Amino acid sequence: MLPRRTPDQIYAELFEAVQSTRAFDDSKTFVDAIPKADPAKILESFRDSVQGTEYSLSAFVKSNFQLPAPNGKQFSADPRRPVRQHIELLWDILTRSADTDDSNSSLIALPQPYVVPGGRFREVYYWDSYFTMLGLASSGRIDLIENMVGNFAYLIDRIGYIPNGNRTYYATRSQPPFFALMVELLAEHKQDRGVYRQFLPQLLKEYGFWMKGSDSLGDQASAIRRVIAVDDSYLNRYWDDSDRPRQESHIEDLDLAATSDLGSAAVLYRDVCSACESGWDFSSRWFADEKSMVSIRANRVVPVDLNSILFKLESVIATASRIAGDSTCAAIFEQRAERRQHLIQSLFFDQQSGFFRDLVLPDLRFSNTQSLAAAYPLFFQLATPKQARSVAEKIQNEFLKTGGWVTTLNHSGQQWDAPNGWAPLQWLVFVGLQNYGFCGEAENGARRWVDNNLSAYKQSGKLLEKYNVEAVGSPAAGGEYATQDGFGWTNGVLLSFMDAFGLE
Repeated sequence: MLPRRTPDQIYAELFEAVQSTRAFDDSKTFVDAIPKADPAKILESFRDSVQGTEYSLSAFVKSNFQLPAPNGKQFSADPRRPVRQHIELLWDILTRSADTDDSNSSLIALPQPYVVPGGRFREVYYWDSYFTMLGLASSGRIDLIENMVGNFAYLIDRIGYIPNGNRTYYATRSQPPFFALMVELLAEHKQDRGVYRQFLPQLLKEYGFWMKGSDSLGDQASAIRRVIAVDDSYLNRYWDDSDRPRQESHIEDLDLAATSDLGSAAVLYRDVCSACESGWDFSSRWFADEKSMVSIRANRVVPVDLNSILFKLESVIATASRIAGDSTCAAIFEQRAERRQHLIQSLFFDQQSGFFRDLVLPDLRFSNTQSLAAAYPLFFQLATPKQARSVAEKIQNEFLKTGGWVTTLNHSGQQWDAPNGWAPLQWLVFVGLQNYGFCGEAENGARRWVDNNLSAYKQSGKLLEKYNVEAVGSPAAGGEYATQDGFGWTNGVLLSFMDAFGLE
């Protein structure tokens, strides 16, 4: 069952007026607002109001909508407070109770409590939540992990997949499919392998979402939605089922289309939305010229990280099937995981640079951009020892900076590029290097990240969404919005590192 109508469908020309005139500094504000009366009556009143001589759009919206407040606004930052205590207090601030369904809200109600990232991010986000769960595990909050896994299973059951976030305007896309890792984490901390069997139906359903259309592919490197046929097997890409401007960034997308010479705004919009599904919104990974958004080509990129995650999903389905007593299903998914591992080793590894790279359709050549996505095959133990050694050396020599590992080597002005580092990638690199015995290199980079986090915390009493790793003490750069504090995945990864290093 698909979610109900989205804000642009409900509010029609009112939505267009608010978003296209930049009535709010943040385009996400209006689509998160809750109407104070029946939306149809508000729209009718708006149509009447614009005919009047004393009409004020700002006054109209403020009188007819309850505007959202940032998460944690009531929380008092205190850099004298130990950072672990700060995070423990924040878990409750960032936790939302089970939602009450409101048909006039863009929020997709969830039946159990969940943790949001913080700041403008007032809803649960898919891949963020795994890294938040790492910290919840450190805090002994297994109850919240179980609640969140249950919520994600609910979303899969209800709409067939986990959307980007629990908002109607996010429901045309997903995010990196970390549900399998969440199930694995929950099973580990509950010490109950029955958790795999419990969530096997949802694991299979999510896999079906990512592979939808594969049975109609036959040609080499042909693609449909999120699936690409390659060598009698399949790879995947990010995709969005919408080719319209993002509702939460409506004017930004319209402005971008006005500067593009692609010829089709719909193509541009889908590429932009597909990059959002990757979680890396935005990065030079998705740009043909490695510099500017107008060259975005996310639908032509075959990402090494996504395919590594789907290897994990196939592997976990095989494990869950064996636990459930279905050896036939287990064998099928073991074979699929093996085939995908072979393709990742053979197609995504660039011998010349000694690094895992994204591929570009239609000919599956290497993308020019090098990024920390190369760490995913190490995190999931997909790489050969020789490949891992080469990747580790490159990460050590080129990506390690004063404050942690930098996301890419490009200074494009986008937030998922230099000089920024992000908590999830620090964890993936750290575990990936450890998996292949590069423990000193792993600890060195992770400790630099921890020191970066703690240095900023001592100055502001806050933990941030992202950090500048090239110049510690300088703010992170880029993005369509100001750097947010809170912050779910930063809290989770920092606690995990502190545990690993015995820090209080």
